[in-house]
Amino acid sequence: MQTTLNEYLLEVNDLKQWFPIRQGFLQRIVGHVKAVDGVSFAIRRNEALGLVGESGSGKTTVGRSVLRLYDPTAGEIWYTADDGTRVDIATIDQTAMKPLRKEMRMIFQDPFSSLNPRLTVKDLIGEPLIIHKEASGRALEDRVSHLMTAVGLDPNYMRRYPHEFSGGQRQRIGLARTLALRPRLIIADEPVSALDVSIQAQVLNLLQELKDDLGLTYLFIAHDLSVVEHMCDRIAVMYVGRLVEIADSDKLLQRPLHPYTEALVSAIPPADPEIKLSRIILEGDIPSPANPPPGCVFHPRCLYAQEQCKQDEPHLEEIEPGHFASCHFARELTLQGIGETE
Repeated sequence: MQTTLNEYLLEVNDLKQWFPIRQGFLQRIVGHVKAVDGVSFAIRRNEALGLVGESGSGKTTVGRSVLRLYDPTAGEIWYTADDGTRVDIATIDQTAMKPLRKEMRMIFQDPFSSLNPRLTVKDLIGEPLIIHKEASGRALEDRVSHLMTAVGLDPNYMRRYPHEFSGGQRQRIGLARTLALRPRLIIADEPVSALDVSIQAQVLNLLQELKDDLGLTYLFIAHDLSVVEHMCDRIAVMYVGRLVEIADSDKLLQRPLHPYTEALVSAIPPADPEIKLSRIILEGDIPSPANPPPGCVFHPRCLYAQEQCKQDEPHLEEIEPGHFASCHFARELTLQGIGETE
């Protein structure tokens, strides 16, 4: 996809993240797990892009590669820094990466295991500020107090430990820690999947408010399309390490162009109980990224697969303005969208 410098904060081109498979006494490489295999997308400033798919599709690996928690096997990750410079994160070393970590932060899936149980809330939220020499002493405590208030926590609790809080409160602590360095891009890795439904709504609303108030940009990773629908401006769908569809949220949900997206959309409970959706149940499991099927990776589970799908790999192309899909028959199929009845 071609992008302009002024429009996009992050541009990922043909990203690959392969992990070697080693066997034998000498640990020779006998193959690769292609966790991410040629993914391209871009995120505008102050936009939320949802990345969805089944477990094992490579969503989290994309997020970790963008933050250089993994060194990419191939591809480009162009980021426009706060000073206007454009940096390929995939090629710079960790020393050059350190100042960018202030601008690019991550919210982890499990709000408990991501917090050190031996540190108080003040220490947890203040740690990034100390590492990057942003604040100390009284100024540090004031910043922590302000951050706790911003995410809906009582600053009087800053000397308590993580185990003294509920799951939703712990996720708010993690969010305050993420916001401590005033980031511009946040990778949210299933930030509400470990929470109760009622708490999920609170955290999602908070994330939306912070996005609007602070001008944040999100890469929002999830497997629940109903959550992504609430949060995101655009949605990208992943399957076995590849993007199969990307479009504006409303357009993708109302008129999916890829059969895999159609199956995901059919699982969203309708808001109107009178509406009866035709639920699509995919047979079989998601293929192993160490041994993906030939041709279209989705063809063994696809309801519409033909002989061409078993032999030729489709590529992501623009089927309609702003709506990309990776399917040989995207222009011919009429697929069920959200709210459509039997």
